[in-house]
Amino acid sequence: MTAIKRLLKVRELSSLLFLIALFVIVSIINPSFASSENISACFNSSVVYMLVAVGMGFAVIVGEIDVSVGSNLGFVATVVGSMLRDGENWLLAFAVGILIGAAIGLFNGWGVSIMGVPSLIFTLGTNGILRGAMYVYSGGAWVENLPKAFKDFSSVNLVGDLTVYCCGCIILVAVIHLLLTKTRRGRYFTAVGDNPNGAVLVGISAVWTKVAAYIICGVMSALAGIIFCSRIGFITSTSGNGYEMKAVAACVLGGISLSGGVGSVVGAAIGSVIMSSISYLLVFMGFSSNYDNAITGIILIVIVVTDSLMQYRQSVRNRHERLSARTAGTVEGGASK
Repeated sequence: MTAIKRLLKVRELSSLLFLIALFVIVSIINPSFASSENISACFNSSVVYMLVAVGMGFAVIVGEIDVSVGSNLGFVATVVGSMLRDGENWLLAFAVGILIGAAIGLFNGWGVSIMGVPSLIFTLGTNGILRGAMYVYSGGAWVENLPKAFKDFSSVNLVGDLTVYCCGCIILVAVIHLLLTKTRRGRYFTAVGDNPNGAVLVGISAVWTKVAAYIICGVMSALAGIIFCSRIGFITSTSGNGYEMKAVAACVLGGISLSGGVGSVVGAAIGSVIMSSISYLLVFMGFSSNYDNAITGIILIVIVVTDSLMQYRQSVRNRHERLSARTAGTVEGGASK
């Protein structure tokens, strides 16, 4: 029973059960969905969202947010796509893209952690800067004619119907999860998000932990931009728009608290599969995919309100427990006299 209770307290479990229930419901409505090919398609299409959501998860876990992840993805995709189109070496193009993502993350970390600007405001400014830079770099034109081998690689399957990108992303998430939960420095992120002042008192640098979180977030968005190039095959001046909203929704749906200190990247990954599958599942349910953004917004509102209520109930419970402990101590002290 103790093991079962401990399992039920795992926040990621509710997200996984919701995902399974979603697949079951759609399969009942439309039995043609119930195939390994369709289910694999949901996971394969979630790779870009998964990387962005995991990166966003680092920012949210430390108690901040990054609304520039979509423009980061789009700008890196534009630069890398242009380099590949012009015949540059693949590894060089990928390295440049990752360095750009890390630099963007470092810039956000500097503004939020060192300069003390609210994360929503600073990263919103970064979002505007990157959108402008993306338009200037490409001249407003689409980046097309990418190498065929690069585009075809996105459809190469590794395990069953799961692509190389999907399998690699799952492995990456698993490694990151182990590093966050099983290493001392990995647990710094949760400690800072839970209680920044307390973390400082035990020798953890809250400032540089947040900077590291933003750098990781930037790198993950850059990786998502590179894979975006391969999967889509072209980049427009609006590529990456709206990814920040789905990334936040995926994080909270996956059990990461917006107040920080609670959650894991596994939850963010599961949430991203749910969010990215909505438009695909709507087709099987007989609805237009035009409802995708509306449903995403509704889900975001519902889960944020639910998270706020859970946080409030937890704070009330903690206050009652502290009051009960103090009352018990007072009663015992009075009885001993």
